[in-house]
Amino acid sequence: MDATRDVTVDGMRIRVCIRRGADPGSRPPLLLCNGIGAGLELLQPFVDALDPALEVIRFDVPGVGGSPTPRRPYLLVTLAGRTARMLRQLGYGQVDVLGLSWGGGLAQQLAFSHHRLVRRLVLVSTATGAAMVPARPAVLARMVTPQRYRDPRYAAGIAPLIYGGEVREHPELVRELFTRPTGRGSYRGYTYQLLAGAGWTSLPWLRLLRQPTLILAGDDDRIIPLANAQIMHRLIPRSRLHIYHGGHVTLVTRATALAPVVAAFLAEADPSGRPPWRRPPWRRPPWRRPPWPDAAGSDPATTGSTRRAGRPSRRWGLSGSAER
Repeated sequence: MDATRDVTVDGMRIRVCIRRGADPGSRPPLLLCNGIGAGLELLQPFVDALDPALEVIRFDVPGVGGSPTPRRPYLLVTLAGRTARMLRQLGYGQVDVLGLSWGGGLAQQLAFSHHRLVRRLVLVSTATGAAMVPARPAVLARMVTPQRYRDPRYAAGIAPLIYGGEVREHPELVRELFTRPTGRGSYRGYTYQLLAGAGWTSLPWLRLLRQPTLILAGDDDRIIPLANAQIMHRLIPRSRLHIYHGGHVTLVTRATALAPVVAAFLAEADPSGRPPWRRPPWRRPPWRRPPWPDAAGSDPATTGSTRRAGRPSRRWGLSGSAER
């Protein structure tokens, strides 16, 4: 049973929907980060296809669905911090995170900035932000406004062009998806999401991610070309790439096909048994060790010192020899 509630974080009200698992506490819950302009209801087909024993958390970002539009724009870094505080306020100490499209950027930032909070990471139809392989200009031009969420007929008309995959032959799938009672955000909230993604990139620190990561990418995604997933796979150390036959929204239009792939990845045990944030002990390289002064009366040949015996040390104010 899904329970929807409002959570106030940093003075901002956020709508949250939680599907309780059959065995709470047995495994970390799954946090879903949605695409740009989409309310949490859009992911309902994927949630229904997941194992009922898995606890699932969804939320509306500020300015979308049931979350009010903030007074000023925000950064993806600050949104990740607010999301982490929301989870702790709800009583979660560790979660798995799945990010779809724009939500994949938020998921990456959350895993990087709050690595102890995120156990495993799933990135679906997403990229590295501003520094990415872009889509065709005709596709990007139709992503500027949220009209597709407000007009199902318009969404079905442009679906073959921007989404690709199975909606090329069956655009009615998008019409049915957007006909659902989804939360519609404001134009200003949509613009804030565009601005947050425009000035953000994960390229400089993707190699620092230590969470096991599953990257899902469609071979006919018109918004996020497949090359972006291949770049992320090469940069994220503990990642695997799963390429499926489909487009940008296959996660929800064919949820029964991709939900088992995600569930199997989340159920795997860490082969090392070490949490992702516990790195091996760091040892100081020999050339970074501090220069110790020669002991009085010591032989430079036996101590390994390169300082000439008898010459006072300017750094330490000591003499390398007891007698002159």
